[in-house]
Amino acid sequence: MTDDLLQLQVSNIETMVLTGIYSEETHLPQPLRVSVTVDLKLPTRKYAPDTPLAESKNYLDLKHAVTQSLPEGLHFTLIEAVADHVCAKLFAEDERVLRVEVTIVKLAISEKGEEIGIRMVRNRA
Repeated sequence: MTDDLLQLQVSNIETMVLTGIYSEETHLPQPLRVSVTVDLKLPTRKYAPDTPLAESKNYLDLKHAVTQSLPEGLHFTLIEAVADHVCAKLFAEDERVLRVEVTIVKLAISEKGEEIGIRMVRNRA
């Protein structure tokens, strides 16, 4: 039997991040498109019309993990490290977070609608 869970999502956040391994990438921020899905432990009772936000999670926490928690001026060699940073932030701020999925598309190298990047899934240890 599987436990019930709530998935929160924010998709297609565009942000500039210092990332890359090639010399032409290492001195300027690159545009990334980031999507985040969080599996959240559900409370035992059902959500009622007047249930307060504290019984869930603010969607803006997911967005801020991408747009505000990445240290300005820090160079991430791999976008995998960017994804790991987002996962760690979301796990640290809420013990109800069971799983985090981060998808990152490197817009600077994508052409003709391609989506070149990674998808990382981390589970709470």
